[in-house]
Amino acid sequence: QVQLVESGGGSVQAGGSLRLSCGASGDTYNRRCMGWFRQALGKEREGVATIDSDGLTSYADSVKGRFTISQDNAKNTLYLEMNSLKPEDTAMYYCEAHRCGSAFRYWGQGTQVTVSS
Repeated sequence: QVQLVESGGGSVQAGGSLRLSCGASGDTYNRRCMGWFRQALGKEREGVATIDSDGLTSYADSVKGRFTISQDNAKNTLYLEMNSLKPEDTAMYYCEAHRCGSAFRYWGQGTQVTVSS
């Protein structure tokens, strides 16, 4: 089992920044690969950024150059640094963890990000 708790969401104006955090606990083997997803109202959940056990990262085209995913293994924490935020970044942001190569994911409860124009 893996437990994930997100924090750091809030309301900002366009152009602002936020840093999301995700505290992870539980089976480390099942959280070697992690990522951030988001879901806007009325839309499907979409991937934002991922990081694997070697530290390799990938990003959705819509956030490349603006968002940075990172992790502090000593603190068991995953981060998402979000800069130059746009109104279209408004969504509930979810942290996820999984065994690398597995389709099954553990999810956090989500943290709301609202960007006003």
